[in-house]
Amino acid sequence: MDLFDVRPHPKARKERKRIGRGPGTGNGKLAGRGMKGQNSRAGGGVRPGFEGGQNPLYMRIPKLRGTSNKSHNIGMFRHDFAVLNVGDLDRFESGAEITPDMLKESRIVKDLRSGLKILGEGELSKKLTVKASAFSASAREKIEKAGGIAEVI
Repeated sequence: MDLFDVRPHPKARKERKRIGRGPGTGNGKLAGRGMKGQNSRAGGGVRPGFEGGQNPLYMRIPKLRGTSNKSHNIGMFRHDFAVLNVGDLDRFESGAEITPDMLKESRIVKDLRSGLKILGEGELSKKLTVKASAFSASAREKIEKAGGIAEVI
């Protein structure tokens, strides 16, 4: 056996259907397109989205105009906060004052976006003064329970 003898199994690869190549193929003459009509012609068929003259879906649905925070959760009213968990603040020494700028300088937060929000995941064992744009209820509770202050800026 040589390398040129190696062939795939006869039924492993499906052959391409040769259309319009005579009656022996089973797809000769009209090439499987039927007798007459729009789809039998060269360049026939309909454009994408055409629904036979019925008003198509892309014209029936209303247009989205302007921005609204309620409709698609983007726009001028949305607050895109950088988030940080309470457990990540436990690395600072007790009595420290933590600000968003300080967190950015120390590379704990990469991008402040429209502000910093502190979330309540993890535990806090040190007394800290935390200044942020927003706090979740559980984060505020954990900071104050540890003897610290949660201050909104």
